[in-house]
Amino acid sequence: MSRGPVVIIGLTLALGACEGGGDPVEQALRDAAAARQAAATPTTAELEARRPAVSDDQTYVAEAIEENRRAIALAETALRESGDPEIQRMARAAIERHRGEIETLQAWRPADATNP
Repeated sequence: MSRGPVVIIGLTLALGACEGGGDPVEQALRDAAAARQAAATPTTAELEARRPAVSDDQTYVAEAIEENRRAIALAETALRESGDPEIQRMARAAIERHRGEIETLQAWRPADATNP
């Protein structure tokens, strides 16, 4: 008989002996530590409740600003790397258009915000 099955059986028995057995004081300490950890770890619902409320409008504005920034970066790359005058013209126009869009989006305030 090869040693492989003997080793596997031995490990199975050793791991099985760990379950539910052992020193009751050590088990009580493990249980207490697990309870403290569970009490100290916030649940998903608690984390969600702590998160500041963000409206769909605010999410849209933030994502639209990022999209415009990516478009500007792409146009700047085209402007830098292309020798085609028409591509460069379109890239300049895109940069100007997207910068204007970012300014408009950044000026937006939620309807319930007070204007300073």
